[in-house]
Amino acid sequence: MKEFLYAVMNWIALVHDAILRLNDRGGACLNDKELHFLVIGLLGMLGVLVIYPLFRWLCRRGRVLTLVWIYVFSLVLGLTFAIEIGQKISGTGTMSFADIVSGVLGFLYMFAVFALIRVIIRLFGRLRRESKKTEGTKQTGTAQ
Repeated sequence: MKEFLYAVMNWIALVHDAILRLNDRGGACLNDKELHFLVIGLLGMLGVLVIYPLFRWLCRRGRVLTLVWIYVFSLVLGLTFAIEIGQKISGTGTMSFADIVSGVLGFLYMFAVFALIRVIIRLFGRLRRESKKTEGTKQTGTAQ
């Protein structure tokens, strides 16, 4: 896990240095806060431009549960990484990538159980409605 975080930090440092070089060469002379404002703002808007059409498409197809899953999965990833990084910084535990994987797998497993239960409930509901329609048709047909 430590190696992974160092690799990510190294990549971020390389990108940071490249942006600083562009800033210095371009004559913009933006300070650190202004660069963070622009870069994070642009990355956030890039995310919106990618995610918004996807979420609209899913909503039009009635896939609200898919949207919820994407949102919660993102939160679970962020939370598990934050917990592990916090353990490393505070010394309250051992930072481990396996812990992140285990936590995410726990969510995936429990969501799969939830989805299965939901499918079963919806099937029973559909069968019940069809049964009521059939009974209503039989009663109407015999009364005539």
